[in-house]
Amino acid sequence: MLIIRNLATQLRIRLKKAPAVAILGPRQVGKTTIAKQLEEHYIYLDMENPRDLAKLQDAYTFLETLQDQTVIIDEVQLLPELFSLLRPLIDAKRTPGRFILLGSASPELVKGISETLAGRISYNELTPIGLTELPNEITFEQHWFRGGFPESLLSENDQSSKEWLDDFIVSYVERDLAKMFGVELAPKLLRNFWSMLAHLNGNLFNGESFARSLGVSAPTVNRYLDFLEGGYLIRRLQPWFVNAKKRLVKSPKTYVRDTGILHRLLNIPDHNDLYGHPAIGASWEGYVIEQIAQIKTKQTELFFYRTQTGAECDLVIVQGIKPIACIEIKLSNAPTVSKGFVSCMQDLEPLNQYIITPKSETYKTTNGIIVTNLKHFLADILPKIL
Repeated sequence: MLIIRNLATQLRIRLKKAPAVAILGPRQVGKTTIAKQLEEHYIYLDMENPRDLAKLQDAYTFLETLQDQTVIIDEVQLLPELFSLLRPLIDAKRTPGRFILLGSASPELVKGISETLAGRISYNELTPIGLTELPNEITFEQHWFRGGFPESLLSENDQSSKEWLDDFIVSYVERDLAKMFGVELAPKLLRNFWSMLAHLNGNLFNGESFARSLGVSAPTVNRYLDFLEGGYLIRRLQPWFVNAKKRLVKSPKTYVRDTGILHRLLNIPDHNDLYGHPAIGASWEGYVIEQIAQIKTKQTELFFYRTQTGAECDLVIVQGIKPIACIEIKLSNAPTVSKGFVSCMQDLEPLNQYIITPKSETYKTTNGIIVTNLKHFLADILPKIL
């Protein structure tokens, strides 16, 4: 089943302007597939393939001979010294679309990537398949339960999806993360930490508490969180500070970005069992935040807002220093407006305020809050307010 990715149009535009285009995202998300679809003629090099690595023993000379072709370099973070070589190559011949770099790790965390390609490279994140990209054959419920990784989402049945996700999790824990960042990680500790994050999905992150539970130091916990976030597996949602007169929560909230992975870490067997699970509310909240994050503009940022007295706004969309939307995320399709959310709106004075549910009709409450379902919000409301 061919799924057209929203990022494809943007990438084609970038390839006509920038000498190097980076496509970043978690492993198995489809970066190689989309890169090969962008160009009809290309040279493909995989840094996990020993034969391709051998070609780059004298990387500058080899790549210089390919100056008239598009070169796709996969898992580029495994050979970070390439970044320092690309700069003079690009400066010698500044042709748009010379290099497409694919990476599964955030460049800020990879040792050796100190040479900047500022002005020469366009960074783009390819996320798991989003709700707005689904073909008609796949239901919203399937997407929420299985997540957006292509192999999981497009599996013949839930059992096949679970098996793929289980293998994916084991691979990341035992091999991938350590290899991507060039560090030593303890697989058992990483698995336990990831599982704990899943059980506390959407909660405030307390490094000291995690450290005590895992029997390690707080710096070790923070280091592991950095790697999971740098591998595009965890989202750290920061609090929004705006009202100095109120005591505000200052710790970030953490979410497992893909709900398919979340549900496997929680060992939830099927969608029906999800509805009886105590984590369903946090799962829905994280799902909504991730879908909004996938299609927001680069000019906007996402936060949450919570006071020490308990008033909370699940998501604040901010442009510059102005909240353009406050969002409360509800699992009920007949939601009530909480006093805490009203209090947050009084503090933040956003331009717009919404309650997002799975399937409710769109209507406005007496205090001006728009209640709507996620699909309608993503397709019709969000593009207009950004």
